[in-house]
Amino acid sequence: MNWTLEVVVVPVSDVDRAKEFYADRLGFTVDHDTRIGADVRIVQLTPPGSGCSVVIGRGAVPDMPPGSLRGLQLVVSDLERAHAELLDRGVPVSDIQVVGVNPRPVPHPLDNVGFLHFTDPDGNGWAVQQISDRT
Repeated sequence: MNWTLEVVVVPVSDVDRAKEFYADRLGFTVDHDTRIGADVRIVQLTPPGSGCSVVIGRGAVPDMPPGSLRGLQLVVSDLERAHAELLDRGVPVSDIQVVGVNPRPVPHPLDNVGFLHFTDPDGNGWAVQQISDRT
């Protein structure tokens, strides 16, 4: 039996602001924006190519302090391109950092060891790692 992680709840203070950040700045697809009455709203967004989505909202999502989530990690095949895209979209992002030594530095020296970091408007912390070859 497979156990797949498919949704992560991200605590935010302003659903519209967070939706704009994740959809317009990060390029996540808006899967749905559901309103159930005046007090319940659920927005699900999925990073391009991902099998796991994020959910933001109010009323029906777990009550966590906005900005309290850390350690969310996206994986890309080209970290330098991802860095440039985030900067072009106005996302404040760290410089590319190399953590450790890549056991196979050729042809992709950033694979497994290249990271960048950013936060959403509430301070939820994200990392982006380069993995271009999983063989």
